[in-house]
Amino acid sequence: MSYHTAEVVHEDQERLINGRVAAYFQKLTGMHRAVVVTTASGAPMGFAEAIEDAMQRALSTHTLGRKLMFVGNGGSAAIASHMAIDYWKNGGIRATAFNDAALLTCLSNDYGYEHVFEKPIEMMAQPGDLLIAISSSGRSPNILKAVAAARKKDCGVVSLSGFTPDNPLRALGDVNFYVPSDAYGYVEITHLSICHAILDLSGDVKRA
Repeated sequence: MSYHTAEVVHEDQERLINGRVAAYFQKLTGMHRAVVVTTASGAPMGFAEAIEDAMQRALSTHTLGRKLMFVGNGGSAAIASHMAIDYWKNGGIRATAFNDAALLTCLSNDYGYEHVFEKPIEMMAQPGDLLIAISSSGRSPNILKAVAAARKKDCGVVSLSGFTPDNPLRALGDVNFYVPSDAYGYVEITHLSICHAILDLSGDVKRA
């Protein structure tokens, strides 16, 4: 292969890589426009309206002396822990997550992993608390049981899900954010962005 031919091949490969990277981030930056939001009854809700609704729920929960509870598995667990800290540290809103290692291993061992969020919610949730249930698939048994436990305690629920439109979590919240993608990266980053938007806009309201 001549030097000129090798240079052309390299340039073609670079263009291909640049195009793929650009396409990925172009899709990512537009994911919020694809989010589908529904109410508890399944009625459609505008994205901005839903962010505002979730923000007001978070603020009123705190004002009433109650707390936000975040639950999720894997990457969603990382979002839950991240948001629980940010909501109380940066937003001044009471928030917690049930991701302590001892808690998870204890409850998994004694009751089974599907109960690791249900059990602490049964013990610590109060009427008027708000559960933020995060699951990329919307099918994780422990997240669905967490929602059921929260409802028994008269808590509100905001759900964030993805993958298939028929996932059960999508029908269980008072406000349900659904990301129509089967790629974990797109779903998880969009979920994180939604949670941050609710927090950041809540801060704007509190400062106003």
